[in-house]
Amino acid sequence: MQLNQISVRPILKQEEPKYQDLMEAQHYLGAIPKIGETLWYVVYSETEWIALISFSAAALKCAARDSWIGWSYRHQTGRLKLIANNSRFLILPTRHDKNLGSRLLSLCLKRLSNDWVEKYGHPILLVETFVDPKRFHGGVYRASNWQAIGYTKGFRRVTDGYSAQTEHKKLIFVKPLHRRAQSVLSHTILSHHFLLGEVKMKITRHQMRSLPDFFKEINDPRRAQGRRHRIQTVLGIAAGAVLCGMRSYESIFDWAESLSQKSRAHFRCRYDKGRYVIPSLSIFRNILVRVDPNELDAAFNAWNKAYAQDDNSLAIDGKVMCNAIDESGRQTQIMSAVGHTTGICYAQKK
Repeated sequence: MQLNQISVRPILKQEEPKYQDLMEAQHYLGAIPKIGETLWYVVYSETEWIALISFSAAALKCAARDSWIGWSYRHQTGRLKLIANNSRFLILPTRHDKNLGSRLLSLCLKRLSNDWVEKYGHPILLVETFVDPKRFHGGVYRASNWQAIGYTKGFRRVTDGYSAQTEHKKLIFVKPLHRRAQSVLSHTILSHHFLLGEVKMKITRHQMRSLPDFFKEINDPRRAQGRRHRIQTVLGIAAGAVLCGMRSYESIFDWAESLSQKSRAHFRCRYDKGRYVIPSLSIFRNILVRVDPNELDAAFNAWNKAYAQDDNSLAIDGKVMCNAIDESGRQTQIMSAVGHTTGICYAQKK
């Protein structure tokens, strides 16, 4: 058989039982269920199945991989979908052709990101896999220019999280599918080319200038002594960050830190030694925790009346606020009304 006669395609729905039966019978780890974002491939020549390959969601935690990427913990969760895990790789026992394994991987990876976009709406920038060194030395991955970056710690996933005892460690290989995968994944702000489908909007220069005006009547909860940034600037930047998809104190600060000098001027940041300076992370957290929520809600409603006129319908959505406990000891739940077109939150109620 000539290697150039081999083809790769995703498994069809009606072929999934056959795929699972073969994987269960032939692979030492057995079959794997479809959990989260998953693609199964079959490698074939004419009508003969030669190999089965599975790509699944990336490992939630992997210290060696995270260190290699260089991202911070607050970026990791939201960007894991840009990584796929080669969870199964099975060459059926009827085939022992030279260089077959590396050829199969190459064919799969050439189409993997495009197939992921078609099915899940976003690309794949990096592929990872774990190799048991007691069974294999990873020669196929090495021959395909995958990079060995270290070992796992030996814990495995169980129903309630991770096992209490470590098992033998596995060798970790990674393969970038984008030439700047490390810098894209670790950058403070994710490029718009790789957005993962969250509701976001862009704000204009005029909106940057106007946002602080809507917060200037809010009472400042800080002591008068030592205030370096006006409350309308802090809340204006925070509101702009949330409108652009930021969802935590850290991501709000990261967004603010990425603002150009012109944008910082639009938000009326403090001017010091020839540069506009943004508030620190602690200032954002301190004000957002202590500001009067009713005054804040009134300011948001005023902004909505001025700018949110493009929505013909609203979506009603409820969220449980992680790590937020109310006076009765229960987790805080928020009901929100969000515009379909603009993604703007018109109102929310605890």
